[in-house]
Amino acid sequence: MPVPQDKAGDALSRDIAAAEDRAARRARRRARLAQKQDTTVPSPCVALCQMDNKTGLCVGCHRNIDEIREWMILTREEKLDILDKIESRR
Repeated sequence: MPVPQDKAGDALSRDIAAAEDRAARRARRRARLAQKQDTTVPSPCVALCQMDNKTGLCVGCHRNIDEIREWMILTREEKLDILDKIESRR
């Protein structure tokens, strides 16, 4: 059964927007990788890596998946901000 044109157009628009969003995030990550990586703030990882489906946070370090993935490319200030957020999540 063919999809009505207006619904197909909406789906295509959403797909394009999602692809552009992913491309923008990828570009930001690549730009950050080109910068000198900060190693002055240790990772809060405690090697108990399991995502809680209810909270969307790791049960070990209390970070969300984006914070975990981007930790190495974050600035010192961004890492310290995440550590503050972690304290309020516990």
